[in-house]
Amino acid sequence: MPETIKPDLSGALRVNVVGCSGSGKSTFSKALADILEVRHIEMDALFWGPDWYWPSDEEFFGKLRTELSTDAWVLDGNYTRTIEIKWEKVDMVIWLDPGFPITFFRSVKRAFKRSLTREELWEGTGNRESFRQSFFSRKSVILWSVRTFRSIRRKYETLSVEERYSHIRFVRLRTRSETEAFLERVRKHHELAQRR
Repeated sequence: MPETIKPDLSGALRVNVVGCSGSGKSTFSKALADILEVRHIEMDALFWGPDWYWPSDEEFFGKLRTELSTDAWVLDGNYTRTIEIKWEKVDMVIWLDPGFPITFFRSVKRAFKRSLTREELWEGTGNRESFRQSFFSRKSVILWSVRTFRSIRRKYETLSVEERYSHIRFVRLRTRSETEAFLERVRKHHELAQRR
């Protein structure tokens, strides 16, 4: 099983943050990237085009390979079909797993806020969420998060112990206090390394 918390990122400059919708991937990823002073790459921003354009796998995979061609990054997102690409050179996978009540609450809160403010989700796409899309559609991200919660958890429980990924350090963070402690210890470690 993945370690609960071991934030030694010595030599780990390629990190993939995964988890269910509402687990806090983007917030955590941005904070971690800022601490490590590396690029934050959001997979949703790579995937979605203007007017909710859905790219072919060939197009999406090409963009992803280009973004991951550098030596240091924090990648935010799941997209299971890209695992062979994104985990080819990854050093650490951080799995945010706070549990269903929290992820559901965060998903609803985020959908409500985005629907109310009509904020553009990814710059230049014009993509925005509406109340109808978020709460009254079969394609609702809230409904999707409910339907996929268990399968995503089972997926990472399985992948984290597979022999072919034994070279990757897996870290599973379940609570807010664990994520905050992780980031704080990484910050201290990075500051110490910078002084050397």
